[in-house]
Amino acid sequence: MTDKAQRHGLARGLTNYGDRGFSLYLRRSFAKSMGLSDAALARPVVGIAYTASGFNNCHRNFPELLEAVKRGVLMAGGLPLEFPTISLGEVFLSPTSLKFRNLMAMDTEEMITAQPIDSVVLMGGCDKTVPAQLMAAASAGVPAIQLVAGPMMTGRHEGERLGACTDCRRFWARFRAGALNAAGIAAVEDRLATTAGTCAVMGTASTMACIAETLGMMLPGTAAIPAVHADRLRAAEATGTAAVRLAASGPSVDEVITEESIENALRVLLAVGGSTNAVIHLAAIAGRLRIPVSLQEFNRLSDTTPVLVNLKPTGRGYMEDFFAAGGMGAVLREIRALLNLECKSVTGETLRQRLDAEAGGWVDRNTIASLDDPFEGEGGLVALFGSLAPRGAILKRAAADRLLFEREARAVVFTSLEDLAARIDDPQLDVRPDDALILRNAGPCSQAAMPEAGCLPIPKPLARAGVRDMIRISDARMSGTAFGTIVLHVTPESSVGGPLALARTGDRIRLSVSRRRIDLLVDAAELDRRRAELSRQPSPSIPGRGYSRLYHQSVLQADQGCDFDFLKG
Repeated sequence: MTDKAQRHGLARGLTNYGDRGFSLYLRRSFAKSMGLSDAALARPVVGIAYTASGFNNCHRNFPELLEAVKRGVLMAGGLPLEFPTISLGEVFLSPTSLKFRNLMAMDTEEMITAQPIDSVVLMGGCDKTVPAQLMAAASAGVPAIQLVAGPMMTGRHEGERLGACTDCRRFWARFRAGALNAAGIAAVEDRLATTAGTCAVMGTASTMACIAETLGMMLPGTAAIPAVHADRLRAAEATGTAAVRLAASGPSVDEVITEESIENALRVLLAVGGSTNAVIHLAAIAGRLRIPVSLQEFNRLSDTTPVLVNLKPTGRGYMEDFFAAGGMGAVLREIRALLNLECKSVTGETLRQRLDAEAGGWVDRNTIASLDDPFEGEGGLVALFGSLAPRGAILKRAAADRLLFEREARAVVFTSLEDLAARIDDPQLDVRPDDALILRNAGPCSQAAMPEAGCLPIPKPLARAGVRDMIRISDARMSGTAFGTIVLHVTPESSVGGPLALARTGDRIRLSVSRRRIDLLVDAAELDRRRAELSRQPSPSIPGRGYSRLYHQSVLQADQGCDFDFLKG
């Protein structure tokens, strides 16, 4: 057997019995027990990381997609072999899906490297599955290609289009304010999510799909195809075919995900008004390849990248409109002058070659604006720094109230999620519309593990009085489908002694988006006194066993992607 034969197909990565010939003989024998012929076993092996789950509604279409991927692999002369990995259904996990993203990345990486795979199709979609798979692929060193579930189609309710999950938040706010009764909110619940697929707006799942395509890890034009569209099946078939080509000639993941393609992805994140979560995920993906993601550089890109996409939560449309309007190809053509065009995709072509071939494609200007006449003149997200966030915080300014961007406010502080739940709707809570709501102890190292709790609810008495937005500040995250003047990912977080831990009700907070600052206006002597008081309090206990213990011992801060310290490149 030649060295080359030992490195490919079923002979790749043999189980170690101390006798390579015996290892291959035994492996082939067991493979034949599944009915595979010698001709099939001689083909390159395309692994398919398969994440269907009864706890992941977004991936409900995966059985049909899997068959289309296999068809494409077989048509191109490969042998498709699917394997299960952890699947992260966003709303079905406690305390939060982000805690398990790294576990899924570890599972996926180990199965890619341990099994005889020449290339791999990554079938993901729901919020944390795509970043977990891209992190794994970046570390595994096996040629990889991403395939996503695709977004849901919208539902209908009393003449309105509904899409999870921006509309769920809008109606829930009306319910909390007393403008919608129990029967009304139950009717909305039945009609929010009516097809397979990910959220129908530019939430985290759609944002990460757009980013995967921009990075070059996905076939061009496939990020926005609705889950139930026939084109989604054709994309799956084409992905399987492309995976066979990848097995033969690459390119490798580190040739696709580069410093330049990461910058392109950040540009697209800003141009589509995408999810704040994507900042964390891109930092984690880039970190696996030792590529820095600087929040200061992020601001430079934001200042020169307008918002072009008119989708909820920052606009009016839905992902099905984005697909019909021209999708990612239209966005990339519009911001072509801002992009690194020599970046390579999994197809082997450069971004320049792709955009040249697509020149003159259809664009619906109601959904995708031109660079010369954007929906917003600056990027959808911005990083803030200051005494409250020395290493940065994130604001989704495209989904916020600009009247609150330059404001000094009194702090109303909640010390934990439990404290928030207990007091936010208390009629005796001392809170006014011009206050700033602050949540502590909700960062990655906290017991809460950085949940999507940063979109603090408007206190019921204020909501019923018509208040729709307030400044809200935390070390938590928020859903990509959410909206409001919400400062997130405050770093360092309060659980590790960051300045947010020192904030008290009654303090003055200054937000200045124009100056990119968020400051705690308390004198140094008082902060020193509070810091000393904090140091005398007992440290939170670390879980005694299992993944929770590993997580709390190893997780990094938000500006480093919340990856584990031992998994970074």
